Amino acid sequence: MNVGLYQSAASLSALERWQDAVSQNITSSEVAGFKRRTVQVASEANGEVLVEPGARPDRGEGMPALFPQTRYAISFLPGENRPTGRNLDFAISGEGFFNVRTEDGIAYTRSGQLQVRSDRTLITSQGLEILGESGAPIQLQAQGGPPLVNEDGVVRQGDAIVGKIAVSKATFPSRLVPLAGGLFLPGAGAGMVPVDNAAILQGYQESSNVAPLREMVDLVNIARAYEANQKLIQSRDKIMERTLETLT
Repeated sequence: MNVGLYQSAASLSALERWQDAVSQNITSSEVAGFKRRTVQVASEANGEVLVEPGARPDRGEGMPALFPQTRYAISFLPGENRPTGRNLDFAISGEGFFNVRTEDGIAYTRSGQLQVRSDRTLITSQGLEILGESGAPIQLQAQGGPPLVNEDGVVRQGDAIVGKIAVSKATFPSRLVPLAGGLFLPGAGAGMVPVDNAAILQGYQESSNVAPLREMVDLVNIARAYEANQKLIQSRDKIMERTLETLT
């Protein structure tokens, strides 16, 4: 078996996965609260390569055959909180997620671009109800005036308190399942718990934590590595072809 041929083919597969993640990052770089997808590439031994004539792997005389393995992850580093001057834009300073209601249950997001539905319920730009600490949606009063939110997430209209925005964090963030639009569903064992000292900023919006220039540099590196592995495969294929011609 030509191990080098399989190693190069495995490298092409790993590079394709990395390229998918980078492409998604670039596409979603303008989505508020989006978290960057990362790909970790590590070498994993799978069999042995015999480099000496007569060497035997059962005696430990071979070298490990290393193949690339990819693992997806998410960077939960916060993005930049930018002022918008809009009183229905909110950002979380520190850890945590806003709680929203979806068809699949409660989901979590860092995007606080809110709107007011016709029944005066606060919803996200995707039309999802944002939840208060009680687990119920936050509904504004008809004649209460514009909502004001303090750092603790308490929503007021004039002197009346109409709710408190819930903020939760995951004990194990790696177990959050990403969805489109910067949403996350809690996977098994994610351990969602309330954030007691969350600081909410009104009139701010958190940008994604994607640096488009860095992603473009990664795309260039991926293209170069892909081309190099393609040439290696072509070279090994020609060597095998010549060997077969010589033997026949």
